[in-house]
Amino acid sequence: MKKIILASVVAVSAVSSMSGAMAASSATASAVCAGSAGSGTQVTADTATFVKTAFSPKCSANVHLAGQDGGTYYRVGSTNTKGGRAWMGSSAGSGVSSVNCTNTAACTAADATAAATNASNASS
Repeated sequence: MKKIILASVVAVSAVSSMSGAMAASSATASAVCAGSAGSGTQVTADTATFVKTAFSPKCSANVHLAGQDGGTYYRVGSTNTKGGRAWMGSSAGSGVSSVNCTNTAACTAADATAAATNASNASS
């Protein structure tokens, strides 16, 4: 559980400190880590988006991470297939929060995507 929280906080912090996020404002979050260890999907960069420098995250086994570039903010959602909660956070503020997964016995990539999509996009 601590790894999921740490992954969410690190992802939000890394993206915030780079002054940047993924491809132009998308309506839903995109998968960055798909539950297996190793390199995740590269987060692309564009001068018109939040992420200004492309990067590929290092993913942990069983962790699903999704991110969404809102142009002026970046939000993430993550979960572990062995946990019952999804974690979300945003560079727009409001801290990291959690929600129950659809099936609390086994969270899925859809739970991470939903958490990222529901993370705050406005400063508190």
